[in-house]
Amino acid sequence: MTEQLRKPAIFSVDDPRLVVAEPEDTQRAAVGAMAIPETPFERMLGTPALPVRRMRWGALFWSALSGLILLGLGVAVTSFVEELFARTPWLGAVGLVLAVLAGSALLVLIVREAIGLARLATVGSLRGRAAAIIESDDRNRGRALLADMLSLTRQIPQLARARTQLEGHRADIIDGRDLVRLAERELMAPLDAQARRLVVSASKRVSVVTAISPRATVDVVFVLINALSLIRGLAMLYGARPGTLGVLKLFRQVVSHLAVTGGVAVTDSVLQQVIGHGLAARLSARLGEGMVNGLLTARLGLLAIDLVRPLPFYDQPRPALSDLAGTLLRSSENEAEPDPAGRPKPPGGR
Repeated sequence: MTEQLRKPAIFSVDDPRLVVAEPEDTQRAAVGAMAIPETPFERMLGTPALPVRRMRWGALFWSALSGLILLGLGVAVTSFVEELFARTPWLGAVGLVLAVLAGSALLVLIVREAIGLARLATVGSLRGRAAAIIESDDRNRGRALLADMLSLTRQIPQLARARTQLEGHRADIIDGRDLVRLAERELMAPLDAQARRLVVSASKRVSVVTAISPRATVDVVFVLINALSLIRGLAMLYGARPGTLGVLKLFRQVVSHLAVTGGVAVTDSVLQQVIGHGLAARLSARLGEGMVNGLLTARLGLLAIDLVRPLPFYDQPRPALSDLAGTLLRSSENEAEPDPAGRPKPPGGR
């Protein structure tokens, strides 16, 4: 329906029949605002307030308690050194030197732990940026991520050739996704293969030791130490290099994720699939328990890889527990097979 053309006309400003219309932008805003009427419930609540950042009382408590303990320790050391000076001057000097050395070492340890936690945060940030680049295909952000990846892996000697090839080809790549794919293929693929070997080796140790160990306490201690060592080794492999607090933080995250995803159920299903192929008749109760512990360790290692890997699995295949289960179970069966005297073989086949 076409609008009829009107001839030009002259109007007087004082003409009462003259109606001044609002601009189109104002009308659109008014129409948009009236498109969704306010409900009575919204009128009762009023205008929604912005989310207020609440104080973390737990963090405040532990920070204050740590500061109080350090302050008390400092006062106690100071009083002890003063008593040494009051008794013998040279003894007080020795105590003062030892206190200064201990304080300096404590300061270095605190700085190292802070740097380790910062590296873990950097790895998590790189993984999030890579996921966002895969979604948006942003070239500039991809190049920035590639530069940060080269800086992160600068301390990994086995990636020297991969870094050289990557620096030579990164100017030829245009798409952001292709930059992420190239970085994962050149930098992460060699580390992924080594990470799988670390997980399989740790799982073998756990399965064999828990199969021949006479006490459950030894099993628990060994599994815990082996898990911490595996997580630290994987973090060092991917360039995170965390300290003690960083390893404990990673271990807590891995255990929490394992509990959420149901690692025990997954391990049991994999074990049942493997046992279903004729292996059940040759398994003893202790050997089966050792295999379950080894598969749980493998599951924990795979979750740790997801946390310490600076890039998400995009071009390279994600390692699965079923890929490692066959090698682990065959190795455990051979190493724990009893000798002619009826005793299980120790780790290493000796």
